[in-house]
Amino acid sequence: MENWTTSHDRVLAQRHAEGWMFLIEAIRDLRTTGAVAPSGRALARALTDPVRARVGRPLNILEAGAGTGAVTRTLIPQMSPGSHLDIAEANPRFTARLHHLTHTHPHLAGHRRQVHIHTRRVEDLDTDRRYDVIVSGLPFANFTPGQVEKIMDRYLELLHPGGTLAYFAYRGSRRARTLLASRTQTRRHAAVEEVLTGYQRRYATGCWAVWANLPPARVWQLTQPTPSTPTPALKTAGADR
Repeated sequence: MENWTTSHDRVLAQRHAEGWMFLIEAIRDLRTTGAVAPSGRALARALTDPVRARVGRPLNILEAGAGTGAVTRTLIPQMSPGSHLDIAEANPRFTARLHHLTHTHPHLAGHRRQVHIHTRRVEDLDTDRRYDVIVSGLPFANFTPGQVEKIMDRYLELLHPGGTLAYFAYRGSRRARTLLASRTQTRRHAAVEEVLTGYQRRYATGCWAVWANLPPARVWQLTQPTPSTPTPALKTAGADR
């Protein structure tokens, strides 16, 4: 019991430290950090659903915008033997935290080469690898429409046919932005939503509300169609995740 308590306290202390780090980086550059707190467990689980759906298969996985590793920590135990995870995170202070996470995570003992961390934006990622699953933590609402389109096109280029992209957006943020943002920012946000809606109409295969997150979020799954298979019907759910 004492060992469990010590381990539990260590995890809580780590998450507390990561929360403060995330807040500091958000204050430093909200455009690239995108939030003031890491993703909660429910959101992390929803974003990694496509990996669990392929359990038992070796997968190529890409996580973009991993931050302090809140989703990474949920993702790693889902990886089947023979899987490979690339992480693209532009913030060097976050990548230092991610290196520590991957070098100390018990599920990676003896399998460190399964994970590679790249200190760069996903649109600048130089790789010939194609991915079965892409998990995105990038703050699309903070980008320009052109940047969002460039990132989404890069995601689709990196996906295998039949591969899945999972990304999220915070619920209720449109109303908050309308009240707090300038007119120019409001127009930019609306244009970003229009760009994302275009991709959703063409590729979306799932959409779920995650209420148990601060703030609540909506997770989208987009699937790269195979040459002979049309995009499946969109699955939605409003229940808590």
